[in-house]
Amino acid sequence: MAHRQSQIILSKERACRFFLEKQLLTRTKIPKGKAGVLHVIDRFGYIQIDTINVIERSHHLVLHTRLRDYKQQYLHTLQAHDRKIFEYWAHGASLIPMKDYRFYLPSMQRKPKPGSWTDRWTKKNRKLMKEVRMRIEKEGPLMPSDFGDVNGRKRGPWWDWKPAKAALEVLFWRGELMIRERRNFQRVYDLTERVLPEGLDTTLPSEEAEKKFFIRRALTALGIATIQDINRYIGVSGRLNDRLAAMQRTGEITAVDIEVLENSYYVLTEDLSSLLHYKPEIDDQVHLLSPFDNSIILRDRTRGLFDFEYSLECYVPKSKRKYGYFSLPILWHDHLAGRIDPKADRQRQVLLVNSIHLEKTVDAYDSFLPALAESLNALCRFNACEHIELNIKIPKRISRELSSNLM
Repeated sequence: MAHRQSQIILSKERACRFFLEKQLLTRTKIPKGKAGVLHVIDRFGYIQIDTINVIERSHHLVLHTRLRDYKQQYLHTLQAHDRKIFEYWAHGASLIPMKDYRFYLPSMQRKPKPGSWTDRWTKKNRKLMKEVRMRIEKEGPLMPSDFGDVNGRKRGPWWDWKPAKAALEVLFWRGELMIRERRNFQRVYDLTERVLPEGLDTTLPSEEAEKKFFIRRALTALGIATIQDINRYIGVSGRLNDRLAAMQRTGEITAVDIEVLENSYYVLTEDLSSLLHYKPEIDDQVHLLSPFDNSIILRDRTRGLFDFEYSLECYVPKSKRKYGYFSLPILWHDHLAGRIDPKADRQRQVLLVNSIHLEKTVDAYDSFLPALAESLNALCRFNACEHIELNIKIPKRISRELSSNLM
Protein backbone atom coordinates (compact mmCIF):
# COMPACT_ATOMS: atom_id res chain seq x y z
CA MET A 1 0.00 0.00 0.00
CA ALA A 2 1.17 3.51 -0.82
CA HIS A 3 -0.17 7.04 -0.58
CA ARG A 4 -1.25 9.17 -3.54
CA GLN A 5 -2.38 12.76 -3.07
CA SER A 6 -2.69 12.14 0.69
CA GLN A 7 -5.03 9.24 0.04
CA ILE A 8 -4.47 5.60 0.86
CA ILE A 9 -4.17 3.26 -2.10
CA LEU A 10 -5.50 -0.28 -1.56
CA SER A 11 -5.11 -3.40 -3.62
CA LYS A 12 -8.42 -4.62 -5.00
CA GLU A 13 -7.87 -7.90 -3.17
CA ARG A 14 -7.63 -6.16 0.22
CA ALA A 15 -10.63 -3.99 -0.54
CA CYS A 16 -12.75 -7.00 -1.54
CA ARG A 17 -11.74 -9.05 1.48
CA PHE A 18 -12.53 -6.20 3.86
CA PHE A 19 -15.93 -5.82 2.20
CA LEU A 20 -16.63 -9.56 2.50
CA GLU A 21 -15.70 -9.46 6.17
CA LYS A 22 -18.20 -6.63 6.69
CA GLN A 23 -20.78 -8.73 4.85
CA LEU A 24 -20.13 -11.67 7.20
CA LEU A 25 -18.94 -13.83 4.31
CA THR A 26 -15.56 -14.79 5.76
CA ARG A 27 -14.78 -16.79 8.89
CA THR A 28 -16.37 -14.08 11.01
CA LYS A 29 -17.95 -15.49 14.15
CA ILE A 30 -21.70 -14.91 14.33
CA PRO A 31 -23.93 -15.79 17.30
CA LYS A 32 -26.15 -18.80 16.79
CA GLY A 33 -29.91 -18.93 16.67
CA LYS A 34 -32.15 -15.92 16.93
CA ALA A 35 -29.31 -13.72 18.22
CA GLY A 36 -27.38 -14.43 15.04
CA VAL A 37 -30.30 -13.33 12.87
CA LEU A 38 -30.55 -10.03 14.72
CA HIS A 39 -26.77 -9.61 14.48
CA VAL A 40 -26.87 -9.95 10.68
CA ILE A 41 -29.77 -7.53 10.25
CA ASP A 42 -28.12 -5.02 12.57
CA ARG A 43 -24.82 -5.24 10.67
CA PHE A 44 -26.51 -4.71 7.30
CA GLY A 45 -29.10 -2.13 8.36
CA TYR A 46 -31.77 -3.98 6.40
CA ILE A 47 -32.54 -7.21 4.60
CA GLN A 48 -34.70 -6.92 1.51
CA ILE A 49 -37.95 -8.89 1.33
CA ASP A 50 -38.92 -10.38 -2.01
CA THR A 51 -41.89 -12.40 -3.21
CA ILE A 52 -40.14 -14.78 -5.64
CA ASN A 53 -40.21 -18.30 -4.20
CA VAL A 54 -38.75 -20.70 -6.77
CA ILE A 55 -36.52 -21.50 -3.80
CA GLU A 56 -36.96 -20.12 -0.26
CA ARG A 57 -37.56 -16.38 -0.42
CA SER A 58 -34.60 -14.03 -0.59
CA HIS A 59 -34.65 -12.72 2.99
CA HIS A 60 -34.47 -16.29 4.27
CA LEU A 61 -31.70 -17.18 1.82
CA VAL A 62 -29.59 -14.15 2.83
CA LEU A 63 -29.71 -15.34 6.44
CA HIS A 64 -29.20 -19.03 5.61
CA THR A 65 -26.10 -18.12 3.60
CA ARG A 66 -24.48 -16.75 6.76
CA LEU A 67 -26.19 -18.87 9.41
CA ARG A 68 -26.39 -22.56 8.65
CA ASP A 69 -28.52 -23.10 11.78
CA TYR A 70 -31.05 -20.50 10.57
CA LYS A 71 -34.75 -21.29 10.99
CA GLN A 72 -37.56 -19.14 9.62
CA GLN A 73 -39.30 -18.92 12.98
CA TYR A 74 -36.35 -16.89 14.29
CA LEU A 75 -37.27 -14.06 11.93
CA HIS A 76 -40.97 -14.30 12.78
CA THR A 77 -40.26 -14.22 16.51
CA LEU A 78 -37.98 -11.19 16.21
CA GLN A 79 -40.71 -9.29 14.38
CA ALA A 80 -43.98 -10.49 15.89
CA HIS A 81 -43.01 -11.18 19.51
CA ASP A 82 -39.68 -9.58 20.41
CA ARG A 83 -40.31 -6.49 18.27
CA LYS A 84 -36.62 -6.18 17.53
CA ILE A 85 -37.17 -5.61 13.81
CA PHE A 86 -39.79 -3.83 11.73
CA GLU A 87 -40.81 -3.56 8.09
CA TYR A 88 -40.46 -0.45 6.00
CA TRP A 89 -38.89 0.73 2.75
CA ALA A 90 -35.07 0.72 2.79
CA HIS A 91 -33.78 -0.95 -0.38
CA GLY A 92 -37.26 -2.01 -1.41
CA ALA A 93 -39.52 -3.56 1.22
CA SER A 94 -37.16 -4.53 4.02
CA LEU A 95 -36.70 -5.83 7.54
CA ILE A 96 -34.91 -3.19 9.63
CA PRO A 97 -33.57 -3.09 13.19
CA MET A 98 -36.23 -1.59 15.45
CA LYS A 99 -33.63 0.64 17.10
CA ASP A 100 -33.31 2.48 13.75
CA TYR A 101 -37.03 3.33 13.65
CA ARG A 102 -36.76 7.05 14.42
CA PHE A 103 -34.43 7.65 11.48
CA TYR A 104 -37.20 6.54 9.13
CA LEU A 105 -39.68 9.03 10.58
CA PRO A 106 -38.67 11.83 8.17
CA SER A 107 -39.47 9.53 5.25
CA MET A 108 -42.82 8.61 6.80
CA GLN A 109 -43.70 12.26 7.37
CA ARG A 110 -42.57 13.45 3.96
CA LYS A 111 -45.48 14.60 1.83
CA PRO A 112 -45.92 12.81 -1.50
CA LYS A 113 -44.66 14.61 -4.56
CA PRO A 114 -47.45 16.84 -5.97
CA GLY A 115 -49.16 15.12 -8.86
CA SER A 116 -47.73 11.69 -8.01
CA TRP A 117 -49.94 8.61 -7.84
CA THR A 118 -49.84 8.66 -4.04
CA ASP A 119 -50.74 12.35 -3.93
CA ARG A 120 -53.69 11.96 -6.31
CA TRP A 121 -54.94 8.74 -4.72
CA THR A 122 -54.75 10.09 -1.16
CA LYS A 123 -56.74 13.21 -2.02
CA LYS A 124 -59.47 11.10 -3.61
CA ASN A 125 -59.67 8.46 -0.88
CA ARG A 126 -59.40 10.25 2.47
CA LYS A 127 -62.72 8.79 3.61
CA LEU A 128 -61.68 5.24 2.73
CA MET A 129 -58.37 5.64 4.55
CA LYS A 130 -60.18 6.87 7.64
CA GLU A 131 -62.57 3.90 7.50
CA VAL A 132 -59.75 1.38 7.08
CA ARG A 133 -57.84 2.90 10.00
CA MET A 134 -60.94 2.89 12.20
CA ARG A 135 -61.60 -0.79 11.50
CA ILE A 136 -58.10 -1.73 12.64
CA GLU A 137 -58.43 0.52 15.67
CA LYS A 138 -61.64 -1.24 16.71
CA GLU A 139 -61.04 -4.82 15.53
CA GLY A 140 -57.30 -5.18 16.00
CA PRO A 141 -54.69 -6.40 13.47
CA LEU A 142 -56.12 -7.08 9.99
CA MET A 143 -54.93 -8.42 6.65
CA PRO A 144 -55.93 -7.18 3.18
CA SER A 145 -58.11 -10.30 2.85
CA ASP A 146 -60.22 -8.99 5.76
CA PHE A 147 -61.40 -6.16 3.51
CA GLY A 148 -63.78 -6.59 0.59
CA ASP A 149 -63.20 -5.40 -2.96
CA VAL A 150 -65.38 -3.05 -4.98
CA ASN A 151 -67.88 -4.82 -7.23
CA GLY A 152 -67.35 -4.09 -10.90
CA ARG A 153 -64.06 -2.32 -10.23
CA LYS A 154 -62.07 -1.53 -13.34
CA ARG A 155 -58.64 -3.05 -12.99
CA GLY A 156 -55.82 -0.53 -12.87
CA PRO A 157 -52.08 -0.75 -13.42
CA TRP A 158 -50.86 0.06 -9.91
CA TRP A 159 -50.16 -3.50 -8.73
CA ASP A 160 -53.86 -4.05 -9.40
CA TRP A 161 -54.61 -3.51 -5.71
CA LYS A 162 -58.13 -3.26 -4.43
CA PRO A 163 -58.88 0.15 -2.82
CA ALA A 164 -58.64 -1.11 0.78
CA LYS A 165 -55.24 -2.68 0.08
CA ALA A 166 -54.01 0.59 -1.40
CA ALA A 167 -55.31 2.41 1.70
CA LEU A 168 -53.42 0.01 3.97
CA GLU A 169 -50.22 0.62 2.02
CA VAL A 170 -50.53 4.41 2.05
CA LEU A 171 -51.22 4.36 5.81
CA PHE A 172 -48.19 2.09 6.19
CA TRP A 173 -45.95 4.43 4.16
CA ARG A 174 -47.12 7.35 6.28
CA GLY A 175 -46.25 5.50 9.48
CA GLU A 176 -49.81 5.34 10.81
CA LEU A 177 -49.83 1.55 10.46
CA MET A 178 -47.06 -1.01 10.88
CA ILE A 179 -46.69 -4.66 9.97
CA ARG A 180 -47.24 -6.61 13.16
CA GLU A 181 -46.30 -9.93 11.56
CA ARG A 182 -46.66 -11.98 8.39
CA ARG A 183 -48.95 -14.98 8.07
CA ASN A 184 -48.13 -17.19 5.10
CA PHE A 185 -46.16 -14.22 3.81
CA GLN A 186 -49.24 -11.96 3.96
CA ARG A 187 -48.87 -8.70 5.86
CA VAL A 188 -50.84 -8.16 9.06
CA TYR A 189 -51.40 -4.45 9.74
CA ASP A 190 -51.90 -2.78 13.10
CA LEU A 191 -51.77 0.71 14.58
CA THR A 192 -48.20 1.89 14.96
CA GLU A 193 -48.63 2.71 18.65
CA ARG A 194 -49.65 -0.91 19.29
CA VAL A 195 -46.61 -2.34 17.50
CA LEU A 196 -43.75 -0.15 18.71
CA PRO A 197 -42.07 -1.57 21.83
CA GLU A 198 -42.41 0.39 25.02
CA GLY A 199 -39.56 2.79 25.70
CA LEU A 200 -38.38 3.03 22.07
CA ASP A 201 -36.81 6.37 21.19
CA THR A 202 -39.17 7.97 18.65
CA THR A 203 -37.78 11.51 18.66
CA LEU A 204 -37.55 13.04 15.20
CA PRO A 205 -33.88 13.41 14.20
CA SER A 206 -32.51 16.58 12.70
CA GLU A 207 -31.74 16.46 9.00
CA GLU A 208 -28.03 16.42 9.82
CA ALA A 209 -28.44 13.48 12.23
CA GLU A 210 -30.61 11.60 9.74
CA LYS A 211 -28.11 11.97 6.88
CA LYS A 212 -25.18 11.09 9.10
CA PHE A 213 -27.01 7.99 10.30
CA PHE A 214 -27.58 6.69 6.76
CA ILE A 215 -23.95 7.31 5.79
CA ARG A 216 -22.73 5.35 8.79
CA ARG A 217 -25.26 2.61 8.09
CA ALA A 218 -23.98 2.18 4.54
CA LEU A 219 -20.30 2.21 5.49
CA THR A 220 -20.84 -0.18 8.40
CA ALA A 221 -22.36 -2.69 5.98
CA LEU A 222 -20.10 -2.09 2.98
CA GLY A 223 -16.80 -1.29 4.67
CA ILE A 224 -15.61 0.84 1.78
CA ALA A 225 -17.93 2.53 -0.69
CA THR A 226 -18.23 5.24 -3.32
CA ILE A 227 -20.63 8.12 -2.80
CA GLN A 228 -22.92 6.44 -5.34
CA ASP A 229 -22.91 3.25 -3.24
CA ILE A 230 -23.67 5.25 -0.09
CA ASN A 231 -26.51 7.16 -1.74
CA ARG A 232 -28.14 3.99 -3.08
CA TYR A 233 -27.60 1.53 -0.24
CA ILE A 234 -30.75 2.62 1.63
CA GLY A 235 -33.12 4.18 -0.85
CA VAL A 236 -34.98 6.55 1.47
CA SER A 237 -31.76 8.29 2.50
CA GLY A 238 -31.71 10.76 -0.39
CA ARG A 239 -28.50 12.39 -1.60
CA LEU A 240 -25.83 12.36 1.07
CA ASN A 241 -22.96 14.11 -0.75
CA ASP A 242 -22.88 17.29 1.34
CA ARG A 243 -23.05 15.50 4.67
CA LEU A 244 -20.36 13.02 3.60
CA ALA A 245 -18.07 15.91 2.66
CA ALA A 246 -18.69 17.46 6.08
CA MET A 247 -17.88 14.17 7.83
CA GLN A 248 -14.69 13.95 5.81
CA ARG A 249 -13.70 17.44 6.96
CA THR A 250 -14.27 16.51 10.62
CA GLY A 251 -12.21 13.34 10.21
CA GLU A 252 -15.06 10.87 10.73
CA ILE A 253 -14.61 9.53 7.20
CA THR A 254 -11.41 8.92 5.24
CA ALA A 255 -11.10 8.78 1.45
CA VAL A 256 -9.17 5.87 -0.06
CA ASP A 257 -8.27 4.74 -3.57
CA ILE A 258 -8.32 1.24 -4.99
CA GLU A 259 -5.76 0.22 -7.56
CA VAL A 260 -7.11 0.17 -11.14
CA LEU A 261 -10.45 1.69 -10.08
CA GLU A 262 -11.15 5.33 -10.91
CA ASN A 263 -13.77 6.25 -8.33
CA SER A 264 -12.89 7.48 -4.86
CA TYR A 265 -13.96 5.23 -2.01
CA TYR A 266 -14.69 6.13 1.61
CA VAL A 267 -14.28 4.32 4.90
CA LEU A 268 -15.24 5.15 8.48
CA THR A 269 -12.05 6.41 10.06
CA GLU A 270 -12.67 4.15 13.04
CA ASP A 271 -12.41 1.18 10.62
CA LEU A 272 -9.23 2.40 8.94
CA SER A 273 -6.83 0.46 11.13
CA SER A 274 -8.72 -2.78 10.50
CA LEU A 275 -8.75 -2.09 6.78
CA LEU A 276 -5.00 -1.49 6.62
CA HIS A 277 -3.72 -4.15 9.01
CA TYR A 278 -6.18 -7.00 9.42
CA LYS A 279 -5.51 -10.46 8.01
CA PRO A 280 -8.80 -11.90 6.84
CA GLU A 281 -9.48 -15.60 7.22
CA ILE A 282 -10.95 -16.74 3.93
CA ASP A 283 -12.46 -20.19 4.26
CA ASP A 284 -13.20 -22.79 1.60
CA GLN A 285 -16.97 -22.57 1.96
CA VAL A 286 -18.96 -21.68 -1.14
CA HIS A 287 -21.69 -19.08 -0.60
CA LEU A 288 -24.73 -19.05 -2.89
CA LEU A 289 -25.96 -15.47 -2.93
CA SER A 290 -29.53 -14.35 -3.41
CA PRO A 291 -30.01 -11.84 -6.27
CA PHE A 292 -31.13 -9.43 -3.52
CA ASP A 293 -28.23 -10.16 -1.16
CA ASN A 294 -26.79 -6.98 0.37
CA SER A 295 -23.36 -7.93 -0.95
CA ILE A 296 -24.37 -7.78 -4.62
CA ILE A 297 -27.51 -5.62 -4.70
CA LEU A 298 -25.51 -2.67 -6.07
CA ARG A 299 -24.69 -4.11 -9.49
CA ASP A 300 -22.22 -1.38 -10.54
CA ARG A 301 -20.29 -1.95 -7.33
CA THR A 302 -20.21 -5.70 -8.00
CA ARG A 303 -18.87 -5.05 -11.49
CA GLY A 304 -16.15 -2.72 -10.20
CA LEU A 305 -14.92 -4.75 -7.24
CA PHE A 306 -15.34 -8.26 -8.62
CA ASP A 307 -15.27 -7.80 -12.41
CA PHE A 308 -18.57 -9.65 -12.42
CA GLU A 309 -21.55 -8.72 -14.58
CA TYR A 310 -24.80 -9.81 -12.98
CA SER A 311 -28.48 -9.19 -13.59
CA LEU A 312 -31.63 -10.95 -12.44
CA GLU A 313 -33.23 -12.58 -15.47
CA CYS A 314 -36.65 -13.53 -14.11
CA TYR A 315 -38.02 -10.37 -15.74
CA VAL A 316 -36.40 -11.23 -19.08
CA PRO A 317 -38.26 -13.30 -21.72
CA LYS A 318 -37.22 -16.94 -21.45
CA SER A 319 -35.70 -16.93 -24.94
CA LYS A 320 -33.34 -14.12 -23.93
CA ARG A 321 -32.13 -15.56 -20.62
CA LYS A 322 -28.46 -16.43 -20.52
CA TYR A 323 -28.05 -17.87 -17.02
CA GLY A 324 -31.56 -18.75 -15.82
CA TYR A 325 -34.72 -17.48 -14.16
CA PHE A 326 -33.26 -17.02 -10.65
CA SER A 327 -29.54 -17.57 -10.96
CA LEU A 328 -27.48 -17.19 -7.77
CA PRO A 329 -23.95 -15.76 -7.89
CA ILE A 330 -21.42 -18.21 -6.47
CA LEU A 331 -18.92 -16.71 -4.02
CA TRP A 332 -15.77 -18.72 -3.40
CA HIS A 333 -12.82 -17.38 -1.43
CA ASP A 334 -12.74 -13.70 -2.39
CA HIS A 335 -14.19 -13.80 -5.89
CA LEU A 336 -17.46 -14.50 -7.67
CA ALA A 337 -16.87 -17.79 -9.41
CA GLY A 338 -20.04 -18.17 -11.46
CA ARG A 339 -23.80 -18.60 -11.37
CA ILE A 340 -26.16 -21.42 -10.51
CA ASP A 341 -29.89 -21.59 -11.29
CA PRO A 342 -31.81 -23.74 -8.75
CA LYS A 343 -35.51 -24.47 -8.36
CA ALA A 344 -37.25 -26.34 -5.57
CA ASP A 345 -39.73 -28.92 -6.84
CA ARG A 346 -41.68 -29.00 -3.60
CA GLN A 347 -44.14 -31.67 -4.67
CA ARG A 348 -41.34 -34.14 -5.45
CA GLN A 349 -39.03 -32.75 -2.72
CA VAL A 350 -36.27 -32.34 -5.26
CA LEU A 351 -33.88 -29.43 -5.71
CA LEU A 352 -33.41 -28.98 -9.44
CA VAL A 353 -30.18 -27.40 -10.67
CA ASN A 354 -31.10 -26.06 -14.09
CA SER A 355 -27.71 -24.64 -15.01
CA ILE A 356 -24.22 -23.93 -13.73
CA HIS A 357 -22.03 -21.33 -15.41
CA LEU A 358 -18.51 -20.88 -14.05
CA GLU A 359 -16.13 -18.02 -14.73
CA LYS A 360 -13.03 -18.78 -16.79
CA THR A 361 -10.91 -17.88 -13.77
CA VAL A 362 -12.10 -21.00 -11.91
CA ASP A 363 -9.53 -23.74 -12.37
CA ALA A 364 -9.13 -25.42 -8.96
CA TYR A 365 -11.94 -27.90 -9.62
CA ASP A 366 -10.62 -30.45 -7.13
CA SER A 367 -11.23 -28.09 -4.20
CA PHE A 368 -14.03 -25.93 -5.61
CA LEU A 369 -16.54 -28.57 -6.71
CA PRO A 370 -16.70 -30.45 -3.36
CA ALA A 371 -17.28 -27.10 -1.63
CA LEU A 372 -20.01 -26.26 -4.15
CA ALA A 373 -21.61 -29.66 -3.53
CA GLU A 374 -21.61 -29.06 0.23
CA SER A 375 -23.41 -25.73 -0.22
CA LEU A 376 -25.91 -27.30 -2.62
CA ASN A 377 -26.64 -30.01 -0.07
CA ALA A 378 -27.25 -27.34 2.57
CA LEU A 379 -29.54 -25.47 0.16
CA CYS A 380 -31.39 -28.71 -0.58
CA ARG A 381 -32.06 -29.34 3.12
CA PHE A 382 -33.01 -25.70 3.66
CA ASN A 383 -35.68 -26.05 0.97
CA ALA A 384 -37.05 -29.22 2.60
CA CYS A 385 -35.90 -31.31 -0.37
CA GLU A 386 -34.54 -34.85 -0.15
CA HIS A 387 -32.19 -34.94 -3.10
CA ILE A 388 -30.70 -32.92 -5.95
CA GLU A 389 -31.12 -33.38 -9.69
CA LEU A 390 -28.66 -31.87 -12.16
CA ASN A 391 -29.87 -30.79 -15.60
CA ILE A 392 -28.35 -32.87 -18.41
CA LYS A 393 -27.13 -29.66 -20.08
CA ILE A 394 -24.66 -28.96 -17.27
CA PRO A 395 -21.12 -29.67 -18.51
CA LYS A 396 -20.22 -33.32 -17.92
CA ARG A 397 -17.01 -32.64 -16.04
CA ILE A 398 -18.89 -30.49 -13.54
CA SER A 399 -21.90 -32.78 -13.18
CA ARG A 400 -19.73 -35.90 -12.87
CA GLU A 401 -17.56 -34.49 -10.09
CA LEU A 402 -20.50 -32.85 -8.31
CA SER A 403 -22.74 -35.92 -8.40
CA SER A 404 -20.51 -38.04 -6.21
CA ASN A 405 -20.93 -35.50 -3.39
CA LEU A 406 -24.61 -34.58 -3.73
CA MET A 407 -27.64 -35.77 -1.80
